[in-house]
Order: sequence, then structure tokens, then C-alpha cells
Amino acid sequence: MGEFTIKMPDVGEGVAEAELVEWHVKAGDPVREDMVIAAVMTDKATVEIPSPVSGTVTWLGAEVGDTVAVKAPLVRIETADRGGDDAPTPAQPAAPSVTGTPSAAASEGEAPARPQPTQANKQPLSQPATIVPHDKPLASPSVRLFARESGVDLRQISPNRPDGRILRKDVEQYLARGASSLAVPAQFARNTTTEDVKLTGMRRRIAEKMSLSTSRIPHITYVEEIDMTALEELRATMNRDRKPEHPKLTILPFLMRAIVKAVADQPDLNATFNDDAGILTRYGAVHVGIAAQTPAGLVVPVVRHAEARTIWDCAGEMARLAEAARNGTATRDELTGSTITISSLGALGGIVTTPVINHPEVAIIGVNKIATRPAWDGTQFVPRKMMSLSSSFDHRIIDGWDAATFIQRIRVLLETPALIFIEG
Repeated sequence: MGEFTIKMPDVGEGVAEAELVEWHVKAGDPVREDMVIAAVMTDKATVEIPSPVSGTVTWLGAEVGDTVAVKAPLVRIETADRGGDDAPTPAQPAAPSVTGTPSAAASEGEAPARPQPTQANKQPLSQPATIVPHDKPLASPSVRLFARESGVDLRQISPNRPDGRILRKDVEQYLARGASSLAVPAQFARNTTTEDVKLTGMRRRIAEKMSLSTSRIPHITYVEEIDMTALEELRATMNRDRKPEHPKLTILPFLMRAIVKAVADQPDLNATFNDDAGILTRYGAVHVGIAAQTPAGLVVPVVRHAEARTIWDCAGEMARLAEAARNGTATRDELTGSTITISSLGALGGIVTTPVINHPEVAIIGVNKIATRPAWDGTQFVPRKMMSLSSSFDHRIIDGWDAATFIQRIRVLLETPALIFIEG
């Protein structure tokens, strides 16, 4: 008996090492000459390593995922030759087979001719294949990839070679046979179409603005649940009794007025930050941007001087601007100059959102949907109309404590809506 050591072959000019990606054998397995025992990968291709001798594997020098240097011991095989280490051994294993390119993949596995398998160990491809009782079918990485992409389980294919390897042509013949196990309903057929859509106009400007906001502003998001039951009752009453010239009220005019009161105590929230100059500009005027979805994309019309408007006036101006934004008649002045922004998805608002700040502002208030949920009143659970405010802040300017204080002030105003109408 003798022992033959297979070393990592030179797999390409200038390549000093390769990653082991697959073993086809394990210690104790018999191997035949020219049988593929492993596959390695370089940055250019996958290379199969065949055995130059027949025998039994006694040692594996690496695990899948390891990086192996060229000429490093890879496998030891016990052979029938006498002489052990003194026995003559080839200087290099049989030439590795390279896969990874269309031409190589197409010709994969075409080893030198050898005797065809006898009828005793040959399973005709014309018959339905059964599961091969192997732990892992023998096939090259390129064949495995082709099988996966074709939806074929290699265990369903009986090898037609004495070494048990499955070739690409075996998979192709299996597919051509139209095996019933591969029948796929039309609705599950693969869709491999792609479409390149160039961002232009409004969509491109939105992409640029969002990139600017997220790349330059470190966001902190604070979420608070608010009991909207009292405000919803008040809103319903006001809508029912409103004058003909008054618009229908949503919750946003109430939130705008609550923001006006809250920023009076925390002027850093109603501000813009010039991060190039390092200057925070506070505003006495509260210009509230209302993020609105239009056929062209997201725009932010601005309700100017919300501090000088009533609930009805806020609602009317917001409705006018929303209509102008939808039909594309909003002017540049009506779409710029906000000092703080509200983002609302209405009934689609979900439970929590993480709104992106409208650069160069430092705060944005996100409105989520209202849902009736049980709430504990101290003695029992009662149905209440609950809503989350998801608000983001520029963490360079606004600390977590300040963000929480601001939202808690808004929560009190919305949960006790009479406070919104009390001056001073």
C-alpha cells in the first residue's frame, strides 16, 4: 500500500490561493482516477480538481470555505501501489477542469473516454427517475447551479457514469423528457423580464432630496400613542355644525394649531439648520409643510403663518394647496419655505412610520391611522380611538429629552382639544 498526496494545483496565472467551495468526497470514500474530488473558486472561475490516482481517501486538508494556498496539501489517498512515500508520484494532479464561463459550462464533465456502464448499473433516462440513495449527488458547481436554476433536484437523476457523476447533459435530457415532477402551473412560471426606468423630473428631484436628508441628517424617531377619542368627537360636532363656507375638518388643522403652541415653548423645533455654516435659524412664523402625494410624486405645499390662522383658516388653506399640488398649478413659493413639516398617510398610515426630515428643517411629525382599541381607564377596559405620532428629529440639534417633551406637549393638546382654543 502507498499514500498519494494531492496538492492545490496552480489554478491560474498570478493566483496564489483559492477558496474551497465543495468536497465531493470524505475520509474513507473510494475514488477512481480522474474522478472529481473537490471544487475551488478564484475571483475568475470555479475549478474542479480531479484525482490522478485510484484509492481510498484518508485525509482532507481543508473545510469548505477555507482559503488554500497553491501547492498546499489538499487530500491524501491510500493507493494499492507499494513503496509508500518512496513510490514515484506525479509532480502535478491531472489538469483541473475550469467552470464558470458559458463555453466551459457547456463542455463540463467531458472526461476521457472510458467503458460504458453495464446494464446492471445503468438506469435508462427514458424511465421516470427515482430518488438516488446518495447523501449528496456528485456534480460540479456549474451543474448544480444549472439544476437549481432549472428547478431540478439532482437526486431525481440517476447518474449514467461509473464514477456516479451527473453531467449537464444528464440534466438537459431530464428536462427534455418533460418529467411530470417538473410540471409547474402557469401562474408560477418564472418571470425573468427586467425594465430600466430612468428617474426624471419630479421623481429625480424627490430622490435627490431624500438622499440629501438621509445622508446629512442623523435622525432620531420618537413614537407616542395618543387617545384621539375626545378630538374625534369634537371634530365630528364641528363638521356637522359648520357653516357652508367652511371646509370639512380633518385632524391636520388641529395638529397644526397644536404645533404652533408647542413650538412657542421650544423654538429650536421650528427652525432650519445650515450645516455648512453651522447656523441654526429659528423662526417666529410657523410655516407648516404638509407632505402630499400627487400623480407626479411627493410634494410639500406650505401653509404659511399657521400661528395667525384659525382652525377653519388652516383647513381652508390646506385644502386649496392640496388641490393646487394635485393638478400641478402650485407655485414655487407655495412649495418651499416650510419651517416644520407634517407627514400623513391617512387611512394607510399604519401603526408606526419613520418619516424623513425635510432638509434643512430639524423636525417632522408623522401621523398614523386612528384605530379603535381597548384602553384601561382605571377600573375597566373601554374602547378608545388611538393613534400613534411617529416623529423624527435632527439629533445634531434636538436631544431625545427635547423631542419627547415636544411630543408630550402635543399629546396633551390633542387629548384635551379645548386647550388648543385657549389663548395664552
